[in-house]
Amino acid sequence: MKASVYLVGAGPGDADLITLKAVKALQAADVILIDDLVNRALLQHAPQARVVEVGKRGGCQSTPQHFINRLMISLAEQGQTVVRLKGGDPFLFGRGGEEMLALRAAGIPVETVPGISSGVAVPASIGIPVTHRAYTHGVSFITGHTQDGGSPDWQALVASGTTLVIYMGMKHLAEISRGLLDAGMPADMPAAAIQNGTLQQQRQVISTLAELSMAVHQQGLESPAIIVVGEVVRLADSAMLATALAAAA
Repeated sequence: MKASVYLVGAGPGDADLITLKAVKALQAADVILIDDLVNRALLQHAPQARVVEVGKRGGCQSTPQHFINRLMISLAEQGQTVVRLKGGDPFLFGRGGEEMLALRAAGIPVETVPGISSGVAVPASIGIPVTHRAYTHGVSFITGHTQDGGSPDWQALVASGTTLVIYMGMKHLAEISRGLLDAGMPADMPAAAIQNGTLQQQRQVISTLAELSMAVHQQGLESPAIIVVGEVVRLADSAMLATALAAAA
């Protein structure tokens, strides 16, 4: 490894779901800038490193991105090997692209170590494949929390016929559901919300699009969570699906 900064994906939560290359980066680190949702058990791979908390979580006070960028550059210029440890994959709603560009602009060597995305791993944890050729021809990863406060093009997403995997959408779940319904998605489209995916404290709700927001409220699910909308939700673990259908009846 020769970079000064490594943008490392920590995976979806389970400490075992991290790549060998990510572990090697942690072992080489002088400093780790760690996100809020990263499993702290991963720090066992880097007892030699100084750990700096730079957490970002919806609804909570966050470390400004420009501060994180400046800190990475400053540490690298001091000759230290920096690992920016981020939940899931750095380039999938993780601001890894922004950080990469800032480092490049400062002339800092940077390497990205991809991670297992929660958008794939969390649905899989309850038996939902985000793609299955009998149900859908693709998957769309979207965020329910945009920088400008706008909404995705729900009509285009509904027309695509793809599985929708929604990050950071719990706060606006009712609005998201209404947007999809108004765009023509069937009210009985299977949908799921999965909190703390891949961790021991994981919880999930499986319902229909029309009922998902109410079901989530009744069960008290909160962020961090992944929302999945599409026919593939029918493939969820049979016991979970049977319980969900019985509750909806």
